[in-house]
Amino acid sequence: MLAPETLEEITAAVKAANRYGEPLRIFGSDSKAFYGRGVVGTPLSLRNLSGVIAYEPTELVVTVRAGTRIGDLEALLASKSQMLACEPPHLGNDATIGGMIGTGLAGPRRPYAGGVRDSVLGIRCIVAAGSLLRFGGQVMKNVAGFDISRLMVGTLGTLGIIVEASLKVLPRPRAEITLCQEVQAARAIELMNAWARKPLPLSAAAYDGVAVYARLTGSAASVASACAEIGGHEADSRFWEDLREQRLSYFLDGRPVWRVSAPPAAAPLALAGEWFFDWGGAHRWLKSEADPEDIKHAAVGCGGHAVLFRGGDQEGEPFPRPPPALLSVYQRIKKAFDPNGILNPGRLLPEL
Repeated sequence: MLAPETLEEITAAVKAANRYGEPLRIFGSDSKAFYGRGVVGTPLSLRNLSGVIAYEPTELVVTVRAGTRIGDLEALLASKSQMLACEPPHLGNDATIGGMIGTGLAGPRRPYAGGVRDSVLGIRCIVAAGSLLRFGGQVMKNVAGFDISRLMVGTLGTLGIIVEASLKVLPRPRAEITLCQEVQAARAIELMNAWARKPLPLSAAAYDGVAVYARLTGSAASVASACAEIGGHEADSRFWEDLREQRLSYFLDGRPVWRVSAPPAAAPLALAGEWFFDWGGAHRWLKSEADPEDIKHAAVGCGGHAVLFRGGDQEGEPFPRPPPALLSVYQRIKKAFDPNGILNPGRLLPEL
């Protein structure tokens, strides 16, 4: 395994691999190795490339190396009463910022404060030729034209090796409370959509199959007012962290878990399995051993899509297959960044 500690060492390793056409399996802590297709290649870890480069609390911007642990960065931000807006899942104690950007996974706050892509202001990355490139910057409005820094989010290391990132951060809320009430699934969808249409300080909404949960954050006055309007009883606020980190009992058996994106108001899909709604109904976990094609077809039928998140046949196609014209665009982008196909080949799709 390659575990370089400097940009020069990473660049040399990438140039050598590109010269001989040897695939590289790029990762940070491997906390999300289950996500996407498997990669056969020389392991290249970025865990040693860690540390905060710059932090300006008054500017709400932090720049870190890709191997920095998410937990370490969150602790630093908390010391200044700030946080990562996208509330990223760790899914492992050593989860890194590079992995956060590469997977693009966000937590329960996603619909209300933005995703990982919205948090990325700029990156530095090494492409297959060994060039160190910089995209974006350290301020909110810093891109004219196509934003390559945000393109990298969710590409699972198939376009370039992210070595540094500048991220937008937010102040932590002054007050926060979690409320819940027991309802049926259809009523939960109705309630979450009704809350979303109102000027409530909502920062999370979910349904676990028994009760619908709402997290309210903001000023003490706004939270108190919203509590009176929403109703229900107070619940343990650790529910959201347990959901984000998949520590709830729902996630603790061996069945395949799917991420189904759907319109928030869509009725529950007629698929065998157990459901868990997040993001106000727009993100639906499905724990099921149903035929993968049936799941994908049902998701498309309601205007969404389905991704095999964990378990099942990860060597197949866990991600939705794009239409031929769009796949052609993906392949041209891959060719531009990685002509010899050495960076995490096949992680997203066999053709990439």
